[in-house]
Amino acid sequence: MNVLTEDKVRAHIKNLKKSDTNVFNVYKNEILTPSAKSLLKENNIEINYVNSMRCNANAIEKEGDKAVTNKTNDSKYVTIFGIKVNEKPEYMTHLYGNVLVFKDNKRIVFRGKLDSLEAKILEVQIVCDKNKKSKLVDDLQEILQFVRNILKSEVLNEPVPQIILQGLTEEKLREMSHYPQKYFGRGHEAPQYTMGEIVVSLNSLRAFTRETELYAYKAFKDDNGKVDREDIIKSLNRLSSLLWVMIYKYRTGKYD
Repeated sequence: MNVLTEDKVRAHIKNLKKSDTNVFNVYKNEILTPSAKSLLKENNIEINYVNSMRCNANAIEKEGDKAVTNKTNDSKYVTIFGIKVNEKPEYMTHLYGNVLVFKDNKRIVFRGKLDSLEAKILEVQIVCDKNKKSKLVDDLQEILQFVRNILKSEVLNEPVPQIILQGLTEEKLREMSHYPQKYFGRGHEAPQYTMGEIVVSLNSLRAFTRETELYAYKAFKDDNGKVDREDIIKSLNRLSSLLWVMIYKYRTGKYD
């Protein structure tokens, strides 16, 4: 399958002559990434799908794996390769709508990491509740909802809402995690088991968040390393910063 990236579209536009028609053809088994599609629209170039399944009014052309439904088609599912099937194979799953991909699709793997991240948050909430740290439990609940919103934004191809966690903007989160001495009177500290169960649990959650961020980059980068969903990657990066902040808050008695 040929992926039509922003760079390929840009090269096409550069080679256009004044006499050329402002039409860009997308053929069967070709994928037009969202950033490439936006570039075409910015240059007033019409997208013409040739021998491909066209989207209907409620279509599902999203993110880079382009697949569409046909009103006249009776098949229940369609794969990103253009194959129409009535039964979903066990080795495939939904990318969005009735569009199927293999279960090792990078976006599906990323969604699995988000699911695991939610599970890890719940585990840390139990630890904090056991230690009667209700404010920590509440802050973790806000984080849980934030992660669920990331998943929703990815599935629906919507931007992640503005990053404000525990009343802190993304800029403030970054600053506080980088300069703990300024805000907590402590320099950077490597977590130790002697710091206790809560610190170790929060640090485990922080590390898992960073791992999830790396999976997000793998899911949304193209062959040239450019990404379509920087908002998701940034959200996870700032979440890991927040968890550092929470560790320092706990270490300095702000959750007592």
